[in-house]
Amino acid sequence: MFTGIIESLGKITGVKADRGNIDFTIESDISASLKVDQSVSHNGVCLTVTEINNNTHTVTAVKETLDKSSLKNFSINNLINLERAMKLGERLDGHLVQGHVDGVAKCIGVSVNHGSWIYKFEFDTRNEMLLIEKGSICINGVSLTVFDIIKNTFKVTIIPYTYENTSFKTIKEDDVVNIEFDMIGKYLARFNKQ
Repeated sequence: MFTGIIESLGKITGVKADRGNIDFTIESDISASLKVDQSVSHNGVCLTVTEINNNTHTVTAVKETLDKSSLKNFSINNLINLERAMKLGERLDGHLVQGHVDGVAKCIGVSVNHGSWIYKFEFDTRNEMLLIEKGSICINGVSLTVFDIIKNTFKVTIIPYTYENTSFKTIKEDDVVNIEFDMIGKYLARFNKQ
C-alpha cells in the first residue's frame, strides 16, 4: 500500500524487452536504500525491485501491467515518480493507494492559475461512477483531489511543490498518464452491482 506522496523522482537509464516483459532500470536518490523483492510505486504502478546496482534499481513490468498502464511508452531519460510502500503506524498524508493501476487517462489541457497549474484529463467512460467531486484519485502515483467532473473528464490542481518535485512538470497536452481510482469507491461500486 502507498499514500500517493512522492518520495523521489527517478530517471530511466535502461529499457530492455524480455519475453513480452520490459525491465526498467531507474536512477534515483532512493535506489541505493531499496532491497531486492521490495514493492515500490513507479508512476503509480506497484513493481518489485529485482536488482540494485549503486544508485540504480531494476524492476520488471509484465504484459498485464504494460497493457493497462503508460509504462510501455517509457524510454531512456523519462522522469518517473517513486514512492516506497507505507509503514503501518505512520501518518497517511495522501490516501490509500494500492499501486494497481485501473487504466490510463489523456491530458487534454494544462493551464496556469495564479501560481498553480490546472490539468484536465479524459478517461474511459466506463469508469465515470468512480469519481466524486472533491474525491481522491492517483495520477502517476500522486494523490490528488478531483474537481470539475463533467462526464468522463476531470481536473486537478497542482501546487508549485508538487509541480517541481514530481513528473507533473513534464506532462503536456495529449500525454497519457496512469490512473488509479479511490479503492473505497471501487468496492462500493462493486457492492452496488450485486
